[in-house]
Amino acid sequence: MQLTHYNTNFSKRTFPIILVCDNVTNARNIGSLFRIADAFGVEKLLLCGEYISLGRKMLKTSRATEKVVDFEIKVSTIATVEDLKQKGYQIISLEITENSIPLHAYQFSKENPIVLVVGDENFGVSNEILELSDAIIHINMFGNNSSMNVVQASNIALYEITKQLS
Repeated sequence: MQLTHYNTNFSKRTFPIILVCDNVTNARNIGSLFRIADAFGVEKLLLCGEYISLGRKMLKTSRATEKVVDFEIKVSTIATVEDLKQKGYQIISLEITENSIPLHAYQFSKENPIVLVVGDENFGVSNEILELSDAIIHINMFGNNSSMNVVQASNIALYEITKQLS
């Protein structure tokens, strides 16, 4: 028999992870990010950018998780990340760069809470944020494409982070 969220054995847990979205503006992506923030026990979701909308498409995709996930909308990603860094969070950006480390090879520290920064659907994580990052990680890809949807990438990264923190 297939289990539902009413009869699974999963224990509710919150991890010391803040998911920062750097100008992610697509309503369906935002709705999906709410769902995965809930699924992976993310402490908080920060939607950063000038054009963030929580309209009907986002609400349909989120399936009411916006009601249970702690979130804020911030205008400036840079100011948000700088503030979290000063508060002791380790800033980890999910982006493919010349110096990024494969996700599977990175050891996440349990000593300090984590900020995972994911980027804009078209341009990724901004260079200013990459410069502020304590680490830049990427997901190895084996096809012709060099990027994946922000939601799928966030899913993979949060799975690995929570697996290591468990």
